Amino acid sequence: MSPRISVDVVIPVYRPGRDDKLLRALRMLQTQTLPAERIILINTEEKRYTGWASAERIGEQFPNLTVRHIGKDEFDHAGARNEGAAQSDAAFLLFMTMDAVPADEHLIRLLADVMERDEKCAIVYARQLPNPGATEAERSAREFNYPAQSSRKTLADEERLGIRASFASNVCAMYRRSVFDRLGGFSAPAIFNEDMVFAHAALHAGYSIQYCAEARVFHSHDYTAGDQFHRNFDLGVSQAMHPEVFGQVSSEREGKRFVLETLRRLFRTGHGKEIPGYLCVCAARYAGFLLGKNYRRLPAGVVRRCTNQREFWNRMTGGAGLRIRSIAEELR
Repeated sequence: MSPRISVDVVIPVYRPGRDDKLLRALRMLQTQTLPAERIILINTEEKRYTGWASAERIGEQFPNLTVRHIGKDEFDHAGARNEGAAQSDAAFLLFMTMDAVPADEHLIRLLADVMERDEKCAIVYARQLPNPGATEAERSAREFNYPAQSSRKTLADEERLGIRASFASNVCAMYRRSVFDRLGGFSAPAIFNEDMVFAHAALHAGYSIQYCAEARVFHSHDYTAGDQFHRNFDLGVSQAMHPEVFGQVSSEREGKRFVLETLRRLFRTGHGKEIPGYLCVCAARYAGFLLGKNYRRLPAGVVRRCTNQREFWNRMTGGAGLRIRSIAEELR
């Protein structure tokens, strides 16, 4: 490892006291064989943070921790991370979510090693392992998207892989700072998928995207059908807003492959009792996605009932009484 290498970790947080995952993640980050120089939290709503921080004496436990508070109306998936990057001068930026917990003390070193071996690597993302107690369907999702084999993707793989060529996940992904700056950071504002939009731009600029299966974090969800509806509405919106990334290849085909693989796994492993609930979740997911893809046809009130990001729409429309307009129009 070159002595010039420096890494900062950027984690957007909101209501950090809801569970102990963030605290566990911070503790694991302190054990790394390649330590982060700084851990930068971009916290939404200071009042939601203060009690948690004082109760745990966060500053005393983690001396390399800094916190930047923003208002809820300032948050979006790209802007918050860009704000974290602006606080850092490290060579590598490790973006994580507040519910991703490093599996061991080698996470940062393994990701940085990939960056050092491949000077054209713009992003390297980690493997996500299911949390203890995760459903079989969620375990299947982790293995489908994060297999045991590492991989490297370039623009030459786009025809073969389709939309998966641009797949990367800011749940835990390291970015080369020079490339991040050269490409202008994350395209903001972003309701979702800021990582894949950047990855697509990096591929088309001649860089590679790598997946490091040896670098691992625990991260999975137990979403309800309603949760999946709202989440996938925002996913559909993000795809409609970025036709340059998602317009050439249908992601529905990849979604169908994932669903079929999960159903086969549930049958094969004797978890058939999960199938009815899983199908309900899939239906909610697909309904939300289709509505999101067609958000321009929906009244503003319907969009706000479907989304997880109401403040995002308030900023983009300039008021609750206005009909939703496309971000493509807003940014021209």
